[in-house]
Amino acid sequence: MSEEEENGIEKLPGVGPATAEKLKEAGYTTLLSIAVESPRNMADLADIGETIAAKAIAAAKKVADVGGFETGDVVMKRREEIGKLTSGSKALNSLLGGGFETQAISELFGEFGSGKTQIAHQCAVTVQLSVEEGGLDGDVIIIDTENTFRPERIVQMAEALDMDPKKVLSRIHVARAFNSHHQMLLAEKAREIADEHNVRLLIVDSLTSHFRAEYVGRGTLADRQQKLNKHMHELLRFGDIYNAAIIVTNQVSTKPDAFFGDPTRAIGGHIVGHTSTFRMYLRKSKGGKRIVRLIDSPNLPEAEAVIMVDECGIRD
Repeated sequence: MSEEEENGIEKLPGVGPATAEKLKEAGYTTLLSIAVESPRNMADLADIGETIAAKAIAAAKKVADVGGFETGDVVMKRREEIGKLTSGSKALNSLLGGGFETQAISELFGEFGSGKTQIAHQCAVTVQLSVEEGGLDGDVIIIDTENTFRPERIVQMAEALDMDPKKVLSRIHVARAFNSHHQMLLAEKAREIADEHNVRLLIVDSLTSHFRAEYVGRGTLADRQQKLNKHMHELLRFGDIYNAAIIVTNQVSTKPDAFFGDPTRAIGGHIVGHTSTFRMYLRKSKGGKRIVRLIDSPNLPEAEAVIMVDECGIRD
């Protein structure tokens, strides 16, 4: 944050040095980030009064550049900055229009053993490749909620690509999330790592396991969905700020009832469904093969790809 921006925040009504520091720690580092927030959300995140938050937001709206309408060609030019991350499989890359997009959330959901974590591990390696090789030449942050990260698997995948396993592991920043609140906090803290390193990929494996375990029954559904919504938008914000790809794995429901939905439906309902840019359903096939079906995308048709998961990683 520049000195000019910091001074500008402190000059907002009711915002002194102490409140400005709270806003900064909560991620509100520019006048724009304040202007587009809701008073209640800011009050909760920054631990300040809702009245103070409302006054600060109203004042920030007057002085911040909140943007305006743009023509399509301007948007098109900005989208040229979006990167594509190879999955290791040409078929899967083609399914995604060239690979996993930056500034987007790609959701992988399926039953246990369908290959979700394997693809996540593979991307943690390929993101470190050069742009010419299909990577993004960057580091990766992994929020591990189910203790599924295996450095031994990273070594196998790195060696298969003739990469130095030790160097690859040194560019992977892993944190274990012990509950849903901790998971959300780690997503916010990920910015600190990204400010020091060239992070181009953020992985959450898995997105909904803690939420599903902690919020049981219909009475908790609204609270769970509200927190999931906040978490997903924090991930999207990270992708926008650092031009990073966001990959989340998700579980499917195990019983076809009104609360969980059908057995092939991802947990999280409309909140996760609408916030995810690309949604892929994975299922097992014979001989180590996995079938990946793209079921939702803003610009690509529904289609399927067959990939192979072996010792070397994700392959055609």
